[in-house]
Amino acid sequence: MTGHPAPAAAPAAGPPPPRRRWRAWPHSLAGRTALVLLVALTVVQAAGLTIHALDRVDLQRLTQAREISLRAISAWRTVMIAPPDRRAQMLAELELPQGLTATLDDLPLARPEHPPMPPPMLRLLRLDLFIAGPPRFRPREIITGAVPGEPSFLASLRLPSGEWLNLHIHLPPPRPWHSETFLIAFAAMTLAAGLLILWAVRRLTRPVRALAQAADQLGRDVNAPPLPETGPSELATAAHAFNTMAQRIRAFVGERTQMLAAIGHDLRTPITRLRLRAEFMEDDEQRRKMLADLDEMEAMVTATLAFARDDAGREPTAPVDLAALCRTVLDEAADAHPDLTDRIAYRGPDRLTAPVRPVALKRAIANLVGNALAYGSAARLILQAPEAPGRTIRLAIEDDGPGIAPESLEAVFEPFRRLEGSRNRETGGTGLGLTIARDILRAHGGTLVLRNRPQGGLAALATLPG
Repeated sequence: MTGHPAPAAAPAAGPPPPRRRWRAWPHSLAGRTALVLLVALTVVQAAGLTIHALDRVDLQRLTQAREISLRAISAWRTVMIAPPDRRAQMLAELELPQGLTATLDDLPLARPEHPPMPPPMLRLLRLDLFIAGPPRFRPREIITGAVPGEPSFLASLRLPSGEWLNLHIHLPPPRPWHSETFLIAFAAMTLAAGLLILWAVRRLTRPVRALAQAADQLGRDVNAPPLPETGPSELATAAHAFNTMAQRIRAFVGERTQMLAAIGHDLRTPITRLRLRAEFMEDDEQRRKMLADLDEMEAMVTATLAFARDDAGREPTAPVDLAALCRTVLDEAADAHPDLTDRIAYRGPDRLTAPVRPVALKRAIANLVGNALAYGSAARLILQAPEAPGRTIRLAIEDDGPGIAPESLEAVFEPFRRLEGSRNRETGGTGLGLTIARDILRAHGGTLVLRNRPQGGLAALATLPG
């Protein structure tokens, strides 16, 4: 139990609020690794898809230009070898590719004032083939140009008879995806790769989760089973180091317990002898003071041994009705403090079952209730059921005392730390009550903190896994 607390000081300015982090960034190692790999996969797939689309567009343009060039030459030769009266008919019967139309007119459609045809388009149309042919098949004049404001091009070739073969070229828009099934297959492949990444990351990080769980279990139970030293060499080495550390901790705790047990055993003998000698003292006042000091010494030895043994870690876990346990502790406290019965109260569910170590948890709650009654003249226990199965159980014990200075709210949990300076058990206790209570709650996987209440008094806030 802690001693008489100091008056509450004015609340100090708290630390600046933490910076808000990107909400999409996962908290777990597996989530972060999977997110990075998925983003990398998406970028690589998008880059590959873009390269494929650009190559496909270039190939389509080349194929279209070659087809148009060959058909344009075919149309020119057709009108050159056809009789003059049948040229228009034979030209109309030609099967021309999409994007190419050929007409026989008296005037050219391409004009010198039109914008020039781009050099890449000139190379794709292979107009040099018209000039390289036999002299009688060569055009007398070639005029080319681009249609203003349109993705179209014009080529006008003059026949020896004076007529013009006008070629109107309109390249259709490229189709990067030849079919919808390609995109479906790409999406299915990306989804399969993403699922494989998630599975692989979870499998690879499973030993890390096991190591974290083992560390948490070791914090609750020093005799927790060792980790299996299997898997990749790095993880096996980490597991071996963890098991070695746990073994050393168990050896240290065992040696400490044996040492304190020996000290306690050795101290009990002289205490007993002094008690017997004090009984034969004739001075009643001195005898009373000596016996009180011996009682104090024996209580300190008993509390120290109980703290060192850590019985909470050895007691088996069992389903316990926490509501009934809390009411039992309060009833016992009311019997011990009949003058404070009206200031002892319980608020919470009628029944609340949870797996706990009953004796150890009862001791922790009794320490907190006794602390509240000793220094706050009241003990109101509030039990709150978890919001959902597996969530946290909350327990609060409030008093009406002066509270504790904010800078001492954590210091009172140190062993033998008391805010009240005397060594009298009636006022100061042994200084182990809160320490033992926190250790018991931590052994259950819970927490214990102290908070000054705004309306006055102190609140001990405890949590337990549901």
